[in-house]
Order: sequence, then structure tokens, then C-alpha cells
Amino acid sequence: MKSLPYLRSFIRENASTFVSMLLLVVVPVVVSSTAAVVLYNYQGLLQGLSVWEMLLYFAVISVTMALALTPTTFVALVSGFYLGWSGFAGIVVSYGIAALIGYSIAQFVDHGKMMSFLNRFDKARALMQELRSESWSLIFLTRISPVLPFALMNFVLSLLQIDKRKFFLASIVGMLPRTVFFFWVGTQARDVVQALQNPDSGRSGQILMVALIVISIGGLYFLFDKALKRSLRKAAAKNE
Repeated sequence: MKSLPYLRSFIRENASTFVSMLLLVVVPVVVSSTAAVVLYNYQGLLQGLSVWEMLLYFAVISVTMALALTPTTFVALVSGFYLGWSGFAGIVVSYGIAALIGYSIAQFVDHGKMMSFLNRFDKARALMQELRSESWSLIFLTRISPVLPFALMNFVLSLLQIDKRKFFLASIVGMLPRTVFFFWVGTQARDVVQALQNPDSGRSGQILMVALIVISIGGLYFLFDKALKRSLRKAAAKNE
């Protein structure tokens, strides 16, 4: 019961952060469903783009992914279908830019309030420091999972105040396995609706998705367990 006042204070002081996180989960589902209907009715909308139109497309999706308006899987499928492999590099860079935009927005919304609250507690501060030292692995493991929302993870990871260059590169590397797969599925689809309705491409796709989820969950568990044990040891040594 003694922890209840701290919990209430934590929620009250970080209300805007929690509301933003909730929106980052709900909004992509609503917007992508609407976009799917538009693409169904106008299937030639993105066909035959010029170089400049393609660059504009990459700029737009960088923003929409950062704002959680379009899920990354949706973008990879649609881009694979319409652009083919000539647009793959642009999609990869767009993911990195979207990650940076989301990171900056999260820092603007949060203003460091959550970390300031957690820093009041020695054990929490020590844990955050340990996780920050493992930031490359942490980012990679959250990005490789096909079920962890991209925009939400931008927000969560930004709370650790990780170096932006590392955040950009680790996000791109972590996104590559599932990006390649879903982009390939998009290139193989006969129409965009088929790509969106059947993104796993059969048993092999399901096995890959399960493998990525297992790697992500197992890796994150190991990472958090190691960081927690190290932080507790340091806290104990400090109190001796």
C-alpha cells in the first residue's frame, strides 16, 4: 500500500506521455484500414511514379510512420507492390528517418518527465543506466519483432535518451529482416488487396514471424534480466 501514492504520482505526472502511447497503438489500426479502402478503390494511385514523386512518397511515409498514421508492415507491403525493389533502399531510409522524427516528438511531449520521476529511485535509475549501456541490442530486439508497434517503441526508447545516431542505425538494422520479407510479399502479390489481406505468405512466412517474435522476446528477457541483476549488484555495493 505504501507504493500506491508513488503510483498515483507517477501516473499523474506522466499523463500526457501515457495518452500519447495509447494513441500510438490505436491510431495506426484506424488509419491503415482507411488507407486500405482507398487503395482498393484506386489501385492505380501509386503506379508509375516519377523519381521526384517517389522521393515525395518517401518523405510522406516517413512522417506518417513517425506519427503512427501508417504501420511499417503496411508501408512495406504497399511499397513492395507499387515500387518494386527499386524503391527498397528508399523504404529502409524512410524507416530510419521516421524513427528519428518519432524520437524527437516523444522527447518534446515527455520533456524528460518520466526519467526525472524514475531517477528519484536509486534502483530504477541504475536499471535505466544499464539499459542505456545496452541500447544497441535493446533497439535491435524491439525493432526485429513484427508485433511491437514501431511508433510506440520510438516513444518508449526515447525515454532512455539514447544517442540519436545509434538510434537511427540500430532501428534500420533491426527493421531489415521483416522489412525484406514484407516488401518481398508485396512484390509477389497480384493486387494490393491480396498483399494486405495475406501478408504472411503461407507457412514459411508464419514460421519466420514466429521466429522473429521468439528472438525478440527471448533477447529482451535476457537483456532486462542481465541489466536488472547488474543494477541490483551495484546498488548493493553502494549501500555497503
